[in-house]
Amino acid sequence: MSTYGLIGMVFISLALLIYSIGVWSEHFQRRLKWWHVITFYCGLICDTIGTGAMGLMVGGLLQFTFHGLTGLAAIIIMFFHAIWATVVLMKNNEQMIGKFHKFSILVWVIWLIPMITGAIFGASV
Repeated sequence: MSTYGLIGMVFISLALLIYSIGVWSEHFQRRLKWWHVITFYCGLICDTIGTGAMGLMVGGLLQFTFHGLTGLAAIIIMFFHAIWATVVLMKNNEQMIGKFHKFSILVWVIWLIPMITGAIFGASV
């Protein structure tokens, strides 16, 4: 395996761990907290680094495959998720804070699609 492949695997695995901890902790606590938001950003950063390394390994950041397009969509959605979580906490709206976990689970499930297809098919789909 190339250095880029190894870096990609490490950072994407870290993204899975960190992002999952943040999303599921928020879900079980039923209340968005600042430390959850930090895990969203850290997961996003790890996923972006890992995706970038994998892109360098295959010769281009955007691959017009199912995996490539869903991966790009997942990063965009993760970015929106982290920004929206920040806005929700800054507004200090109790109703939004208490319901945010439903949105987080949806984002996490969407994010898993390229994670799983990359793991199963070696990102060739």
